[in-house]
Amino acid sequence: MRLPRFLMPRTVVSAHCDLPCGVYDPAQARIEAESIKGIMEKYQANTDPEFRTRAIIIKEERAQLVKHHLWVLWTDYFKAPHFEKYPNLHQLFNETTKLAGASGAKGSLDPAVADQLLGKIEEIAKIFWETKQAA
Repeated sequence: MRLPRFLMPRTVVSAHCDLPCGVYDPAQARIEAESIKGIMEKYQANTDPEFRTRAIIIKEERAQLVKHHLWVLWTDYFKAPHFEKYPNLHQLFNETTKLAGASGAKGSLDPAVADQLLGKIEEIAKIFWETKQAA
């Protein structure tokens, strides 16, 4: 059954993301990852067991936030045309979220792991900003 003409939409719009652009930004993940690195460095420089316990708890919370921000970009911002243009994007997100997780920053106190995480986030950010300029 076809709708009557007066019920048909007058304007058809499309968008590549769920909300107007401007709400997604890999900077959120980067800021949390920088916090992780700072916590790891402070942990290494302090021998107080209570400080170190608090540092670990905060670092793990920040690592979970990194994963959250990455997942939002991965699942809400990036769409099929992006994955076609950047065929390594799924793998990059997978590696980056793992670097934020238990086998990476969440499970490590080595600032070098945080540097690796920041490097991967920068790779995602580069692609993100390329897609924003193309839109």
